[in-house]
Amino acid sequence: MSGCYPISLHLAGRRCLVVGGGSVAERKVLSLLACDARVTVVSPRVCPGLRKMAAAGRIDWHCGEYHNTVLDGIFLVIAATDQDAVNRLVSKECLERNLLVNVVDDPPHGNFYVPAVMRRGPLQIAVSTGGHSPLLARKIKEELARRYGPEYGEFAVWLGEIRTRLLENISDPEKRHRILASLVDDQVLLLLAEGRLTQAKERVEQCLSS
Repeated sequence: MSGCYPISLHLAGRRCLVVGGGSVAERKVLSLLACDARVTVVSPRVCPGLRKMAAAGRIDWHCGEYHNTVLDGIFLVIAATDQDAVNRLVSKECLERNLLVNVVDDPPHGNFYVPAVMRRGPLQIAVSTGGHSPLLARKIKEELARRYGPEYGEFAVWLGEIRTRLLENISDPEKRHRILASLVDDQVLLLLAEGRLTQAKERVEQCLSS
């Protein structure tokens, strides 16, 4: 199997489709909503969680069987039914339209995999086995979650604010790069690993002042 090219997609405002109405489909819907996607679900029946989202206007629910007309204007599709024949039909018709499509539990029939993702605010660490072992990816993600606490997310936001200030005040790109590269050294990472966020920030401030 050829290698995969890892990317992060901007889905805000994009129309995404989930085919299926069970608990797996619900998890996929939640992950898309977390990226501010506009989500449509197609299924004759949906689980209570999806029904509540539809009632609250968070998603559009097309109550019925899948038909390729629902693909019009869609950017990304996830096939998450419990019927292999339906999932593969969805995949086939998406691929014919050059749409992004993932088939849950049957990755080779889509054109992208969904990695296991550990999130700490804007910090995201994705783990993928290229569809070979989602369980292994999930276990590694859980290990990463124990290793990287919430302080990493807060630190990433703070560094982003510093980067914005540097972009606004330093026109020389090489100088900016040198400063940014000096801010996160081994000592800063060690302090974060020990949960000493305040001290990590203080060290960065020292680097800036020098």
